[in-house]
Amino acid sequence: MLKSDIRSIYNWAWAFACACPILFFVPVLVEFAQHFVEMQGGMYSSPAGAAAFADDPLRMQLGFAKVVALLLPGYWLTRFVLFGNDAAAAHRVEWPAAGLWFVIFLLGAGQAYWGLFGSSWSQLLSVTDEATAGAINASVSLIGSVLGIYLMAWGVAWAVGNASIGPLQSIRIMQGSFWRAVVLVIASALPLMALHYALGYAAIHFGASAFDWALMILDSIVTGFLALTVTAGSVAAARYAAEKSDVSLLPNGHNG
Repeated sequence: MLKSDIRSIYNWAWAFACACPILFFVPVLVEFAQHFVEMQGGMYSSPAGAAAFADDPLRMQLGFAKVVALLLPGYWLTRFVLFGNDAAAAHRVEWPAAGLWFVIFLLGAGQAYWGLFGSSWSQLLSVTDEATAGAINASVSLIGSVLGIYLMAWGVAWAVGNASIGPLQSIRIMQGSFWRAVVLVIASALPLMALHYALGYAAIHFGASAFDWALMILDSIVTGFLALTVTAGSVAAARYAAEKSDVSLLPNGHNG
């Protein structure tokens, strides 16, 4: 069953990309826009160029735009999968689903903005000891990751308009399937994330100009699929946990 869900994650991503190519290319194009700026700034000319351009303001702003774009499949792909690979459902701006999911989107975008531009918890707490600051930041990150697992059912349910599953209900649904969800999250992200970093490393260390452009185009497509597989991992985890808890992620009036 676990292997079947992992296969489903990648099958859903591929099916969505084929059925909804315009939606698929939204995060791809935003990723490529960031790469375009990076190429113009010499980021892929050498390791020194990468270090010098890493904190460029425009690159950081496009990085935030990319994260926002990566959140969008949380609505599109979730609806595509839970409504039976229905492309029309993925495209449809449906109420109350769109309004409910927008709350989830704002929380994710706010977290991303704080992560990129805000202060760390150690800075907010005025901790100056490096070891203590590292432990505080790592602990907060771990707590956030754990909480993200427990809130998966909430985000998935709201994308399809099921307001009856809130944060507390989500925790109850996910608590018996926590470690399975962790495995699915890793399986959904690790392969494409590794490829993403490998392409960036190759562009910095081995690429010539034309080769770098080819790598950046390929990386943009990989990132588009990564956005889909990460969302699909959450859907697979939440769906399994809901079935185990005898709860429907779909709103009343829908069969699932």
